[in-house]
Amino acid sequence: MKYIFEVHIKEGFHAEDYADAWVRASQLIQQAPGAKGTELHRKIGDPRTLIAIAHWENKTDRDAMEGKPSEAVAKIIKGAARFCDIRFIGEFDEPEWVVMPPAS
Repeated sequence: MKYIFEVHIKEGFHAEDYADAWVRASQLIQQAPGAKGTELHRKIGDPRTLIAIAHWENKTDRDAMEGKPSEAVAKIIKGAARFCDIRFIGEFDEPEWVVMPPAS
C-alpha cells in the first residue's frame, strides 16, 4: 500500500530544509516491519510543494508502526513543522491489475 501526503514549504524556507528532516525520519521509519521505501518529489513549476510516498507491505504494518510512535521520529517531525505544512492525501492499495497500451 501507499501512504501519501503533500508538503507545502513555508515562506522563508526551502525544500532542502524539509528534505533533511524527512530523510532522518524516513531512515527510522523504514526499520519498521513492512516498510518498503519512501520517495519525496517536487511539484513541477512549484518547488515549494512536495509529495511524499511511503510504500508499505500492507495497511496493518503501517498502522502498527503508527500505533507505537517513535519518540525520535516525533521529535524530527515536530522540528520540521516550522518549515512546512503537511496535508494527508490518503492511503492507497496496490493495483490488482494494470492495463498498459502496447509498445509502438
